[in-house]
Amino acid sequence: MSEETTISMTPGVRVWFAEEKRPYRIRAANERFAVCTKPFNPRRTVLYTVIDLQRGVRGTENLIFGQGAETDRQCARMLRRLAKGETEVSYRNNVPLKITRIEP
Repeated sequence: MSEETTISMTPGVRVWFAEEKRPYRIRAANERFAVCTKPFNPRRTVLYTVIDLQRGVRGTENLIFGQGAETDRQCARMLRRLAKGETEVSYRNNVPLKITRIEP
């Protein structure tokens, strides 16, 4: 990843991925991980993805029954679990990280 990508991973920033039409918004981030969400209106919830800059991938958390990413508090908890090594980005459900655009 470029240095620009690392610096821009702050909450509130919008991120576009090559495989997606609509952007995700970063809800919680540290130097390695960023928890991102976007609205999923048909179900009145959000879709989420976790960026792992060290591995160069994005995907879901490796919990069988996820604990949610609807609120900033849930996203912060997810980030803490990732940072402590309690969970990680799934090895079965991830894609290479291809960021096409980042905007504040």
